[in-house]
Order: sequence, then C-alpha cells, then structure tokens
Amino acid sequence: MAENGQHVNGTASSNLAIPDGTTLLQPSPQAPAISADEIALYDRQIRLWGVKAQEKLRSANILLVGMKAIANEIAKNLVLAGIGSLTILDDQLVTEDDLGSQFFISDLHIGLNRAAAAIPQVRTLNPRVALHADTESVLLKPPGFYAMFDMIIATDLDLASLSTINAACRFVNKPFYAAGSHGFYGFIFADLISHDYVIEREKSNVPTQLKAETVTRTVVASNTKIENGKQIEMVTKRELYSPINLANTSPLQPEQISSWRRKMQVPPLLTCLRALWEFQNIAGRSIPTGSKADLERFTTLATEKHKELQLPTETLRSEFLRSFLQNVGSEIAPVTAFLGGQLAQDVINVLGQREQPIQNFLLFDSDDFKGPVYALHPIFPPLDEPIL
Repeated sequence: MAENGQHVNGTASSNLAIPDGTTLLQPSPQAPAISADEIALYDRQIRLWGVKAQEKLRSANILLVGMKAIANEIAKNLVLAGIGSLTILDDQLVTEDDLGSQFFISDLHIGLNRAAAAIPQVRTLNPRVALHADTESVLLKPPGFYAMFDMIIATDLDLASLSTINAACRFVNKPFYAAGSHGFYGFIFADLISHDYVIEREKSNVPTQLKAETVTRTVVASNTKIENGKQIEMVTKRELYSPINLANTSPLQPEQISSWRRKMQVPPLLTCLRALWEFQNIAGRSIPTGSKADLERFTTLATEKHKELQLPTETLRSEFLRSFLQNVGSEIAPVTAFLGGQLAQDVINVLGQREQPIQNFLLFDSDDFKGPVYALHPIFPPLDEPIL
C-alpha cells in the first residue's frame, strides 16, 4: 500500500512535474487505434455509441475522489465501459460501516486505506484499464493537480470541499461532477463549464436555426449525412454551466415556479440539501445530532431555504424533515446503484459528446423513485437573436 499520498499503480508511467513542485503521474501517450480484440470485447456498447465514442472513452483519464458506495458504482460502470485510466483518491481508512454497502472491500481490509484496498478488486473487472490509488487528502491538492485528468468526480463530501475542488477544476478548465447519498435520498451535480454535444435526428423540412434554446443551451451548428438512404441531421448544441457554490444559491428557473402546480412538484429534497450544507458550514459538523438544538437549527435553516426558493410551505412537511435527518450520512445499496449508474452514463455521454448531459442538479428520492433535474444558475438574460 502507498503512503504519504503516493500512487499505487497497475501500469508503468512516467512522472510530471508542475510549477508548484508537486510530482504527478504522467498521462499515457495517445493510445493507438482500437484493436479488433477490443471491438469484440466492447461490441454491445460500440453498437450503442459507435467506435469513435469508444476510442474517446478508452483514452480518458478520470479522477474519482472518495471511495464509498456511490464511488464503487461509478468505478464499476466506468471500468467495465473501458475507460483508459482511473485514479481513485481517498485518504480515509476502511471501517466496519463501509462493509454494508461497498462491494470492493471485505472485513480483511478494515484499517487499510479505502482507495488502495479497492484497487485489486476493481482491476478484476477489466485488466485493460490503468488503475492508480492516491492516499493523500484531496484538500491538499493544488489546482495544477487536476490538469492531467479529463474528468473529475467527487463523491460524499461537504459543500466547502466540493466548492474547492470545483474551483480548481475551473481554473484548469476541466469538467467536474459531484454526487452524494443520504439513505433514501441523493443528488448528482454537473459543472462541465462549456460543453458541446451532437444530437442526431432525421432531417425535417423546417431548417434548424442557430440560436439559444434556453438560458444555458444554444444550437451552434447543423450538418447532414446520408444513412440507410435517409437524410440525418447532426445538430451541435452547447451547454453552459455554473459552479456548485453559485448553483447552491441560485433560484429555480421562472418556468419551474410559474404556477402553483409546478411549485408543488419541486421536491423538498432540494431545500433539505441546501439546509444541510448550510448547517455543516455553521456547525462545523457533517451530520446533525439528535439534540434539540441541532433539530431546531436545521428546521430553521430548511424553512429559510424553502422561502428563498419561493416554494409553498405545505410541501416542507415535518414528516419529510424527520425522514431526511434520519437518513443523513447513511448508504443504501439500491440508491447508490441508481446514482452511480446515472452519473457514469452521463460521463460516458459527455466523453463521447453524445446526448443532452445533466444540467445541472439531479435529485433522487427513492420514496417515489423520481430523479428530476433542475437547472440552477444565476439569472441570465434570454438570448433571442440567431448566431451569426
């Protein structure tokens, strides 16, 4: 096992020195074209997203921060999909509590570093993927550390830590995902900064206009191709994102609160997540205790956040507040499987520049098994004019 933040590697790599004196793992040189063996191995997914997307996937270098239940699911899905390299960063040790919902470790790993303990089992899923463990605290990493990765995913951290990582990713222009679970509840957040993707559809008689579709999404290009005797239009769209610290204080979009019915549909989970992050910031603790003072403080914060979102008071019921607090800090395998699978699929789509990515907060409540997505951004003026 590595100590003092050193990498535990499964493949040979060179080192990269950056100006702040940190030594990093040098990304592998450009991989050769996908082989016939790989085409056979990944045949089913290549049929879904094509060889070019698979080639992008196999050259991707991804950082996964934290190795709890959601991260287990993310690592499993990305490694099976055939990414090029995965670095797992976690400075915590395996505890008995980890055994209930994490499948890469066993009781033999108790007391060992989470990242290093998981690597051998992750490798059995797909030996073609280069795996590395980093046992240093993510909060000790300078912004330059993130420059070598194509994608950064942070899991099960407080808002202050997520905001720090997100800011560093923006500094080096790298896409960022965050995710967390609290028993029956969870979320996924995406900050891809600016992301272009292609939608393919049968060409219609109405010409596609290059213009803004929403405050964050713009049609920037349109091309056609012939496929099976049909004209297929390839529409390139661009999504703009906000960092998590701004998203956390941004209002709901006007259309989401334009009527009483729509306000009633917004889940109180958004309110409770904001209240939890504010509680963590004020109290300096990750989880409220069962004390009267903590319960009163959390309830007050939740009420304030609910009002800020302009949501009806009747949707923030005491039963939901109680359920949320009872679930904070716990992990339930079916919930983390859903969240990890959704996030991994979005990462695959983003790397292949296919389909609409998450924009930008997905909220999951397993009580009703819904995962609505809300675009939370500072208010932007509408862009009505076509792009010249």
